[in-house]
Amino acid sequence: MFFGKSTCLQGVVSGAFAAVLLLSAIADASADAVDKLRPIGTMSKGQPILGGKEELVLFEHEGQGCLTHFWFGGNFPGVEDTRIRYYIDGEETPSIDMDLYMGHGIGFNDNHAPWITKWMGKIGKRNGVHNNYQIPFGKSIKVTAQRPPEYSDKVRVWWIVRGVENYRPVIGGVTLPKKARMKLHRLEGYIADPMEEFDICKVDGNGAVFQVFIQAKPPKPMTANYLEACIRGYIGGSDEPLMLSSGLEDYFLGTYYFDTGRYYGDMAGLTHFENGSFAGYRIHDVDPLFFQKGLRLTCRNGEGRHGRPGDPPHSKFVPVEFTSYVWAYEW
Repeated sequence: MFFGKSTCLQGVVSGAFAAVLLLSAIADASADAVDKLRPIGTMSKGQPILGGKEELVLFEHEGQGCLTHFWFGGNFPGVEDTRIRYYIDGEETPSIDMDLYMGHGIGFNDNHAPWITKWMGKIGKRNGVHNNYQIPFGKSIKVTAQRPPEYSDKVRVWWIVRGVENYRPVIGGVTLPKKARMKLHRLEGYIADPMEEFDICKVDGNGAVFQVFIQAKPPKPMTANYLEACIRGYIGGSDEPLMLSSGLEDYFLGTYYFDTGRYYGDMAGLTHFENGSFAGYRIHDVDPLFFQKGLRLTCRNGEGRHGRPGDPPHSKFVPVEFTSYVWAYEW
């Protein structure tokens, strides 16, 4: 009996020793990983840029890593509509091609400032727009800027781009896979019929939604009942949606048709609200939205009671113009 207890004790000690060795190895591996984290970046002070004929390279880098900060300044005509593009891993067509303002959650070129959140902000009257989006790359990254084609005069711009080599994005406390890449899905100037449900993002594979931006403009006379719309997510090819809101304004954490006006927060913000038109952003970080085997994200122009049967007559709603940006990590 004593021999059996001794053997058992030896087994416990051996197991504990093995666990210590494993934890030590993990710690060494983590330390090694941290040692490989190297900052990268650039800046420019008053670089001249032409109109739409020139796509100016702001930053290029070879290797593996993740961009973590972008800041852009310049007080010139058309700055709001400057195109910012991210070419990831040598792609010819950029995964991310955004209007400067809408890419930062700002609708209708609204120049309200200053405001700042964890993820983005706007400090200057027309410039000082920044973001802290985590944009991973495996082989290379190139960031460019281009003014709208109607401008040909030379102006000056300022910018900062930073990141970290061998770093991976973290969403909802989860470190994303090495294969994860950020994609921007745009829907611009779409006229939705009354009660129409329409796609704002449709992807295959696995991933996580990072940000949803929507701006909407009803026709005159002013009407805001389109805000009854619910946001839906169809995951893995399901015909049954995951209901993400009970109305369009509460998806952006507002209430009663945004009855308190503009606001800016880490989870959501209302960057424009005037005459029934609105623009807002929603961040899915602390409230993560992961998906497997595909995602179809939809909006709707109007809604019945709680998105269920019993819809009101179409005559109560009118066509509305929608623009949306959906940022998603995909792998």
